Amino acid sequence: MAGFTRSRMLLATGAAGVLLALAACTPTPEATPTLTPIEAPAPEPYSGPAAFIGDELELFLPTPEEITGLIPDATEIATSSALTMVSDGGGAPATPAICDVLYAEQSLGSVAARVVEWKSQSDSEQRLGRLLVLQFPDEAHVEERMDQLTAAAEQCEQFDKEGAVTFDAVIADGDDHARAIAGTLVDTNAGHDWRQFSAYASAGNVLVTLWQPFDGDQSFDAEAAADLLAARADEAHSALLEKLTAMPPVVEDLPAGDASKPWSEWAITVAGVGPVRLGEPVETAVAAAGVSATPPEFAGGWWTLEEPGGAGSMLVFPVEGGGAVLGVTVGSDRSSLPDPQDGAGLPAADGIRVGDPVSAAVAAYPGGTTVRVISSADHWYAVPDRDGRLLRFRTDRDAGDPQATIVGITVEDATAWRGLRFTD
Repeated sequence: MAGFTRSRMLLATGAAGVLLALAACTPTPEATPTLTPIEAPAPEPYSGPAAFIGDELELFLPTPEEITGLIPDATEIATSSALTMVSDGGGAPATPAICDVLYAEQSLGSVAARVVEWKSQSDSEQRLGRLLVLQFPDEAHVEERMDQLTAAAEQCEQFDKEGAVTFDAVIADGDDHARAIAGTLVDTNAGHDWRQFSAYASAGNVLVTLWQPFDGDQSFDAEAAADLLAARADEAHSALLEKLTAMPPVVEDLPAGDASKPWSEWAITVAGVGPVRLGEPVETAVAAAGVSATPPEFAGGWWTLEEPGGAGSMLVFPVEGGGAVLGVTVGSDRSSLPDPQDGAGLPAADGIRVGDPVSAAVAAYPGGTTVRVISSADHWYAVPDRDGRLLRFRTDRDAGDPQATIVGITVEDATAWRGLRFTD
């Protein structure tokens, strides 16, 4: 073997012997113990308020097939997050007064919505049938409204409103979480012929309303409508609790702003604007701003604070009948009478300022609702949180138009809003 010497062969042989000897002396390894996985403890079930927000409202939506099951001739069914309100009030009073809740615009007092609309041959005037999923500030507001509707179902089978009116209703057998009512109202007094089929359901901070005007002596299955909406509300409630058990809400610390800094550095948050905080006594909050303030011109009116450099103003609103701060508006509080202000010198909400396109607010706060109020010609993009605090980006035109301009930004504690009242 060329290149392979005897000494190398001896070394190799010796090394092999050593390895064999070592192998003989090595103890047999013990068996590796089996590891038993330790299961993480299940999270504590969520037990807080059932507060739905944003796209969670869609948990209440019936399918198009379910809608046509209730309204057989419904066509062109469409869903959106655009809410139109009339808010004109008026009308002759009913006796008993609670029956007026059947005529009330149920979206009054809501902070966000999902809307389903359809066309129907049931109504010769071609008014759209509608289902609204309405988010209210908290569970208490919904419970109050549902109590009123239940009282109407119980007391208003026959009532007076410029003549005899009937409301033939059923109340669904609810559970601890969901309630529902449905019925047909016929009012042919004072020269008009008003007939409507309606249904109502609730769970948590959400009220669902279905409305279908009709002609003649048509009939609708009130029991089926109440049962469907109640079942969907119960499903939504269970889904929300499951979600919040897995991902409990986190309370964010939002410290007050520094009054010594320019307004342009103040933040608009759900807690207030800079050093002006929601819930504080109005005089305390106004003083905290450290600027000149104009007091209200009438009882219950707002305070006006002026930015020192003349960029614009803030309006501080009190709660009804009280002295605490309900809300604060940066810029204008009306779409129809905008007061041009310099947003660059005013507080901002996550960088969104007066003068920006509303599309910037939609991008920063997705899942909100565009609102149009016909009676006041007002428009805004609404973003509420689980605690009933509401941000409104008021615009100079329809907030559904991406080019609409923000003319005012309001933050308010909607839980302090007063509900509808019906008294004899």
